[in-house]
Parts: sequence; C-alpha cells; structure tokens
Amino acid sequence: MQVVGKSQGISVKKPEGTDVTYYIFPEYEIHYNEVAAGTIQPWHHHNQIEETLYIISGKIEAHWIENGAKKNKTLHTGDVVRVENTPHTFINNSSSVVAFVVFRLVLEGKDKHEVIKNDKHLDDVP
Repeated sequence: MQVVGKSQGISVKKPEGTDVTYYIFPEYEIHYNEVAAGTIQPWHHHNQIEETLYIISGKIEAHWIENGAKKNKTLHTGDVVRVENTPHTFINNSSSVVAFVVFRLVLEGKDKHEVIKNDKHLDDVP
C-alpha cells in the first residue's frame, strides 16, 4: 500500500483562480481542484487523456462543444462528468469555492466491467 500525503502532491496556483494538487502515478493521475468564485478556466481538450470529474462541494458550470454546438450544464455536489476528448471549460459563477477531484487516465478501449465489478477477494486476517 502506498499512502501519499498532501505535502507530496504537486501544488499549482493557476492564474485564472484554480488551485490544484496533482498526484501522479505511473498509469494514472488524480488531482484535487479548488476553483475560486468567478473563475473561468481556459477552453481545452486532450487527445489521449480521458478526464472524469467528481464534484466534492459547490456547483460549477460545465461548458463543452458537441457536434459543433456549444452545450452547458450546472454540476452539483456528488455529480460526475466524463469529459472524454471533448473541448471543454468550467466556470464558477457562484459566490463560493468549488472543490472537485479529477481522474486522468490513458485508456486502452477495452471493456473491463467484469474485472472492476468482481475483483474483490476477502482475506481472513485475525
């Protein structure tokens, strides 16, 4: 087991108002974001990396382009968004900090549902 403390993460204060702590592992990355009120993140996309966000607290607007049309949806605490390779941005129009975790993966395109659902083995530890 590997325990990684916050002090071991890579902390970055981005100029647009997002504070990020990156935890980078050989095959994936997790990062924790705090997005200040009024923050507009730059539009971007990833060619190979897939991002999935889990909103921990607050609400934030997701904006993306799908089939040439701009779309948006307000995300709330407990929501999950799978970004895929879509051009996107996040906007915090609220008066509070929004916190979310991002899981960044380079996927192989293989269906691993059965492994994910069933790979748990109980141990007989006294």
